[in-house]
Amino acid sequence: MRPLCEFPLAHRKAVRYILTDIDDTLTTAGRLPGVAYCSLEKLQQSGRRVVPITGRPAGWCDHIARMWPVDGLVGENGAFYFYYDHSERRMIRRYSRSDSDRRRDREKLNALAETILQRVPGAAVASDQSYREADLAIDFCEDVPALPFHRVQRIAAIFKEAGANAKISSIHVNGWFGDYDKLTMSKRLFSEVFEEDLVQIREQVVFVGDSPNDSPMFAFFPNAVGVANIRNFEHVIENRPAWVTTRDGGEGFAELAEALLET
Repeated sequence: MRPLCEFPLAHRKAVRYILTDIDDTLTTAGRLPGVAYCSLEKLQQSGRRVVPITGRPAGWCDHIARMWPVDGLVGENGAFYFYYDHSERRMIRRYSRSDSDRRRDREKLNALAETILQRVPGAAVASDQSYREADLAIDFCEDVPALPFHRVQRIAAIFKEAGANAKISSIHVNGWFGDYDKLTMSKRLFSEVFEEDLVQIREQVVFVGDSPNDSPMFAFFPNAVGVANIRNFEHVIENRPAWVTTRDGGEGFAELAEALLET
């Protein structure tokens, strides 16, 4: 990972889209700092499109799509995208799995939650679980005392033993059934909402994140950026971003926004 200050000016000028994780990328210590929110607004006002790509739940994503200065978002690690059409005052929702599949998945995930809590002391079902439509989030440090990383990995292993996907974020282990992730749903959003082929324009996109579940995005985008706290996971991230900020979380995102806006 190279310092953000080495990100070439010509490449920054070409950026038309900013995709960003939320937890510990836009937020700092669990809160959204004003500097990060203002950066979202400034980027959008500059003519760029801004799309959060998050593991957070559908209930939160509905609010974000409506009220934040964003141009849609991908939620629950790729389970869906939401796009709010302000001109028609209409929310567009697209899911990776059908309603019936999600109902069956929920039964299996509820059973998995019981297994995980029995086998991993100190873990808890995430406090935002009631607002989720497609996955199960297990909290390992947001509202519980931080677990040692080997227990976090054990949670992921239990998901995988049951045939589920599992991704470790900076606060949760998210598990789900279905062949999707953040990248596959991002491609669908770009095709259906922006009428763009994400593969063809990847050099015009910056993705910014901080944790292992961002690895597919880091691998796909040549101009991916990690906020400085990504170094907490440097030893377990399979694919690292090209660039890294000097500041953590939301302040690191603002640092990236400044670098893009100065072009």
